[in-house]
Amino acid sequence: MDTDGPQRKARRACRGGGGRLRGGCDRGGGLAYGGGRPPHSHVLSGAPLSVTSADIEAARRTIAGAVLRTPMLPARRLSDLTGAEVFVKHENLQVTNSFKERGALNKLAVLSPAERRAGVIAMSAGNHAQAVAYHARRLAIPATIVMPVTTPHVKVAATEAHGAKVVLHGETLDEAQARAQALAEERGLTWVHPYDDALVIAGQGTVAAEMLEDCPDLDTLVVPIGGGGLAAGMAVAAHAMRPGIEVVVAEAALYPSFWNALRGDDRPMGGPTLAEGIAVKRVGKLTLPLVRAYVADIVLVDEAQLERAVNAYLTLQKVIAEGAGAAGLAALLARPERFRGRKVGLVLCGGNIDPRILASVMVRELERERRIVSFRLTLDDRPGALGRIATRLGALGANILAVDHRRLFLDVPARGTRLDVTIETRDGAHAETILRMLADEGFAPVPIEAGAAME
Repeated sequence: MDTDGPQRKARRACRGGGGRLRGGCDRGGGLAYGGGRPPHSHVLSGAPLSVTSADIEAARRTIAGAVLRTPMLPARRLSDLTGAEVFVKHENLQVTNSFKERGALNKLAVLSPAERRAGVIAMSAGNHAQAVAYHARRLAIPATIVMPVTTPHVKVAATEAHGAKVVLHGETLDEAQARAQALAEERGLTWVHPYDDALVIAGQGTVAAEMLEDCPDLDTLVVPIGGGGLAAGMAVAAHAMRPGIEVVVAEAALYPSFWNALRGDDRPMGGPTLAEGIAVKRVGKLTLPLVRAYVADIVLVDEAQLERAVNAYLTLQKVIAEGAGAAGLAALLARPERFRGRKVGLVLCGGNIDPRILASVMVRELERERRIVSFRLTLDDRPGALGRIATRLGALGANILAVDHRRLFLDVPARGTRLDVTIETRDGAHAETILRMLADEGFAPVPIEAGAAME
């Protein structure tokens, strides 16, 4: 009988020696690596780093017992998909289904009695909001959360369920943040920033400390980045424990704030994204120097790659990831040659996705894989025509999902009819076979987008 738990099996799969965070840190010079220097220390110009490995070690003690140590598990099917050897840290298993609990609790735990009585305020698209609300209620601290009006309902409802007062304001995180700062000044509330706070950054860094204890010989960490709290904290911890490790960040292509800041670029920002949790237009003042110092590369991921990653987590790994939570995997899908053959640690950092959006993502992926296909036929309008098509498709192994049978269009012959058909197939090759067979039999199918079948 196998009595090993998943954590022990994962550690055995990640052969090598572990270790805790190294000391030798000071506020003036960043981390010390046994006489070495940070990988990009030349960019710091002597400026002090806001967070050190000592801060992260302190955060681990603060949150111990109140935040789940989530499993770090090998992901064989994701490895097959990407060509890398993938291990996943399942932060979606936290009580609020996100890593944000770590930083939120580390901040709340240091408040004075007077600050606790007055209450706290935070701004968030959802995950930081839920984390602050949950731990504030645990600690009997009143909490107000400002969220953009575009925040998915599932996140708003979850935040309110944790006992916080929710204020919906603005279309973007920037507008919500401005309102939260104004309310904090008006009401004397303590501001709990989602990423640009040293205590929050240190709390998020505990993710990497656990990952490298469980899997000490990782080559690369790939971390989603929005405001930079998670990436900055993890990068500090990772380089303290394993100086040679490479930290790569994954950013939504529609919101390339760190890309612009690190590369001096001026890419436009904005638009609806599946990764609303990292849709940040301005990088953190505290996080930027840390990211610049310790992050090796940045990968921009587009919406199709984010959707594919969310779908892969669900269909291959059998776990739910929100868009931002899947950004790391999206980076592997975007740049497979960069990570091929490497031992990569991913953070599934959040699983709060609207069920309707998740369903849409799954259907869209079926269409991309040509497992759902639509085509148009123009037929003679006579009895039995529709039956012939249905019978032939059944014989070819297709499952008919929708049929739109129309006659009253000027581009259709007076004695003809237009038939838009959507079918389910086994895969792209099966779809091609069906269309070829229909063409050979004189039906002349014209492929169309699935959504166009009902227009």
